[in-house]
Amino acid sequence: MDVRSFLRQSTVLVVAGKGGVGKTTTTAALARLAAGAGLSVLVVDLEGKSGLPSAFGSSGSLDYEEVVLFGDDRTRPAPGDPVPAGTVRARRITPDDALLEYLADHGLRRVSKRLVHSGAIDVVSTAIPGIRDILVLGKVKQIERSQVADLVLVDAPATGHAMTFLSSARGLLDAARSGPVRSQAAEVVELLGDPARCQVLLVTLPEEMPVNEVVEAAFALEDRIGVALGPVVVNACLPDVPELDEDPAHAASCVGVTLTEDQRRALAAAAAFTRHRWSLQRQQLERMAEQLPLPQITMPHLVGDGVGPAELTVLAHALAAGIEQLGSPRSSTRPRSPGGGP
Repeated sequence: MDVRSFLRQSTVLVVAGKGGVGKTTTTAALARLAAGAGLSVLVVDLEGKSGLPSAFGSSGSLDYEEVVLFGDDRTRPAPGDPVPAGTVRARRITPDDALLEYLADHGLRRVSKRLVHSGAIDVVSTAIPGIRDILVLGKVKQIERSQVADLVLVDAPATGHAMTFLSSARGLLDAARSGPVRSQAAEVVELLGDPARCQVLLVTLPEEMPVNEVVEAAFALEDRIGVALGPVVVNACLPDVPELDEDPAHAASCVGVTLTEDQRRALAAAAAFTRHRWSLQRQQLERMAEQLPLPQITMPHLVGDGVGPAELTVLAHALAAGIEQLGSPRSSTRPRSPGGGP
């Protein structure tokens, strides 16, 4: 599948997964790939982590105002400005920020900050479970409708919270009979249920626990929310290197190097350990393919403490290679529940 076509399937792409699987890194790599394909990208961060800016070579963390992470235009953009093609902008959205803007848009600008600072949002969230998530999702919906970017990437909370986050609108829709809360919830449900507007991309590691969680999350997302699912991104995958099965002493002699016995044993042990890890990885990928009929895109394991611009380019290229191998339309990338549902 063409990279640009894949990234234009939905306007909003929610990146979700278990904590620690590389969700933010995947979001950054997708943003870099999309910008390289000539698309305008807006990344929405919900947790205020610094990993996203640092991946693009920037310091600090994100706030409510947009910043440019990649592209020629390095000036601070005005809110709501269209994102230029080939540029990545990013911002953080919190329930308090979303509430401030919502109240200001409805003629309550003078009292909005006082309400937030007084803790009113905490009182409201206790009285109306899910209202915090609706405030954030409502802002995402507003961004999507404004068409300020070709692709809106949402770096979602870890899987457990993400399930509550994405299902909150349907719960409020069932609970509220009328009023602005129900209207907002209905519009968010409409967004999440339209594959042309929104998709969820799950991220995992090739390990037993993360694979178990991503399989459960995929079926829950379809059964409870009805959202379209993209391919599963499997992060930190080791390459298959059959040459590691070769005797180190023989391999060294082929290039004119003689190993001591201690060196030979150490290299043989390291090779055996790596091959064993690769075998376990293959087992988990095969198990996930059997239990979850979604395409898999693998990203390589990187050596080092963090991800910067150079590493981000490597990951973006890996995503591009995986996307180009996809040939199925969006409709076939949704799992069928064990009970035989649609």
